[in-house]
Order: sequence, then C-alpha cells, then structure tokens
Amino acid sequence: MRKKFAIFGIVLLVIILVPLGALGAFYQSNFARTPGQYFDSDGVQIYYTDQGEGEPVILVHGFAFNADLNWRSPGIIDALAKDYRVIALDNRGHGLSGKPHDPAAYGEEMPRDIIRLMDHLGIEKANVIGYSMGGFITLKLATMYPERLISAAPCGMGWGKMDDDNRALIDRIASSLEEGKGFGPLLERLNIKVEDRAVSGKLFNYMLTSTNDTLALAAAMRGMEQLEVSEEALRKNQVPMLTVVGSIDPLAEEAGPMEKVANSHELVWVEGADHVTCIRRPEYLAALEAFLADPPAPEPVVAAEPAAEEEHARDAAA
Repeated sequence: MRKKFAIFGIVLLVIILVPLGALGAFYQSNFARTPGQYFDSDGVQIYYTDQGEGEPVILVHGFAFNADLNWRSPGIIDALAKDYRVIALDNRGHGLSGKPHDPAAYGEEMPRDIIRLMDHLGIEKANVIGYSMGGFITLKLATMYPERLISAAPCGMGWGKMDDDNRALIDRIASSLEEGKGFGPLLERLNIKVEDRAVSGKLFNYMLTSTNDTLALAAAMRGMEQLEVSEEALRKNQVPMLTVVGSIDPLAEEAGPMEKVANSHELVWVEGADHVTCIRRPEYLAALEAFLADPPAPEPVVAAEPAAEEEHARDAAA
C-alpha cells in the first residue's frame, strides 16, 4: 500500500511540476524582460533596449504587448542586430514605460516619443518598423516627421479610416478594459478565437490583464483616433514604406486600400498568416531584411483620383 501511495505521489508531483516547468519556460521566453535603459519623454519615462551596430532601426510594438514579447521572442531583434543598431522601446502605457491614465497623453504623443528617443540617442535619421498598433504609430510618424526617417515599415495593419464603426470599436475595447471585463472586443476584432476553449480564453485574458495596466491601455486606445492619417498625406508620402501583413489577418482588409493610395509604398502578403502568427513567420523577417537592405527611392507624387475616398469606403466595407 505504501508503495502504491509513493508511486501515486511521484506521478502527482510530475503532473504538477511538468506544467509548472512549461509555464515557467513560457514566462521566461515571453514575459521576462531584457535589461534596458530609460529616458524622460516630456514627463513620461520610456524604457528601451539598444543593441547592435550600424544604421539604426527602431522597433515599435503592438497594443497590450511590449518590446520583448513583440520583437525579441520571435527572434527579430537578434536577427536584425547582426547588421543594424536595433532600438526597441516599450510604448507609453505599456511594459516598463510610464502609464498615464489620461487619453490626452497618448495619440500623437506616441510617435513623438520615437523622435524624442532619437534625440536622446543623438540619432538624426532612422528606419522605423511597427506592428499592429505600432504600425499605426509608424505610419503617423512618417507623415509627422518624414525628414527624420530613412524608411518606415507599418506592418500588421492598414489604412484605418476613423469612421463611426471604428470609433464605436475603440469605445467598446476601451470600455471593456475600464470596466474590468478584459480584452474580448479586441480579440473578436482580430478573430482570435480563444473562446473555443474556455480555459485557454480565461488564461489568455488573465495573462494580458495581469501583465498590463488596463486603465492605461484603455487611455491609449481612446487616443488612437489621433493616429488617423489622411489620404492627402499618404499621396504625398516621400518616405520609402513597406507593409507586411498576413493574408488572413482581419486588418488586411485595410491594407489593400492603402496600397492604392500611398505613394512610395510596397505591400507584401504572408499567405495563410493571421494577426498573431504573421510576425513569427520567416517570410515576415525576410521581407523586412530585403527592404532594409535596399529601400526603394521615393516615387514622384501622383495626383489624387477623384473617387479615391469612395473606393476606400467600398473596399473597407467589403
């Protein structure tokens, strides 16, 4: 009997410790932070890492993530740092950076953080790569400070017009976070079906909630409207620009209209990739490396087509 209890105890210990070990490994590879530095960005402390040598590349992560989770975990920082000076920041409201709860502290202040970081590091011009929310920040940055960019790669996103539907979506996401209800509206928009398995859904929401200040994220979401870019600004763009997006990413529906309007812009599809998996696909990194190695020269500005706004509205609604 004692022997049976001993065997049962060993099995039970294995059952408990193996998942805990796997969870620990998952945490270490996805949530443990790389030692970095801070600087003051107009009153908000911004955390960043700086590694490698060469032409500077600044990486801007997505909503509810951080620089390590978005860029280091998929191996992008280490890959690019072989040939470039790679600087990855935690956006305000995220990670180890300051977390204001006022929506007025976000919006255009987020691309300005990148310029302030460049000034802090003495960098005159840089390549900037963003993903998801970081893509919207990067696109806005290219229209606000084109003279400071060598190239821009707003990826995992498209040309998001701030219409009534998008305003309503922003309010739903922000309200859910403010009310402690989690990330459901955001996951639904991105077609991340964690609800197919209730435990996974709860765990995913728990991880995002426990590793973020949800009131700061809600404020950042409410500031998203300021990141809208006009058709005129896209048509006048003179910054070499690349968008890489998964072919089954729900945000890809807005990438096509941007390709039709934006000047000096290239669009690359990663076939079969969604919003989460695209950044981990080798095709994503390969497209970035090819673009950084030889960014195309700016194209002459093309005159606007009269029906462009209507065409964009039809494409977005399709």
